[in-house]
Amino acid sequence: MFIQTQPTPNPLTLKFLPGVTVMPDGTRFYTSPEEAKHSPLAEALFAVAKVTAVFLGADFISVTREEDVPWEVLKPALLTTIMEHLVSGRPVVTGAAEEESGEANADSEDSDVVRQIKELIETRVRPAVAQDGGDIVYRGFHDGIVSLELHGACSGCPSSTATLKSGIENMLKHYVPEVVAVEAV
Repeated sequence: MFIQTQPTPNPLTLKFLPGVTVMPDGTRFYTSPEEAKHSPLAEALFAVAKVTAVFLGADFISVTREEDVPWEVLKPALLTTIMEHLVSGRPVVTGAAEEESGEANADSEDSDVVRQIKELIETRVRPAVAQDGGDIVYRGFHDGIVSLELHGACSGCPSSTATLKSGIENMLKHYVPEVVAVEAV
């Protein structure tokens, strides 16, 4: 197995591309070993010293590190951990985690405005940020404000505020006049 790596806009996050499906449905984002208890792969990655977050995407894994350790030190151990796990055939997530999903699917009780917002996020925003090793998940719409949760490389990224305000907020305002602002939660 050959695993490619790719830098992300967040210098503390590296994207690993194993060339196989990682998450067939949805995404997962873990910021601690305790949160990762239903993901044997994420648990193994947290066991590598100085890992602070793990994001599991459809065909990639983003790992965030502490500032005081360079990628040159961590990357070999992370590559080995990912390869060993995927080659072993063990599941990436188990139990309750299989029921969770990072996706914000349209609900029959959603208003037309909320359905439009969710559709734009699913079709235009999420695919674009996935290329950078992250994800943005819809969390709510109240008084004209869209609440979004940042995962993976997007979480803690220096350019995420600009992406939210200049990119996502402007796009949503253009297509959905009821939107007045976008905020990260």
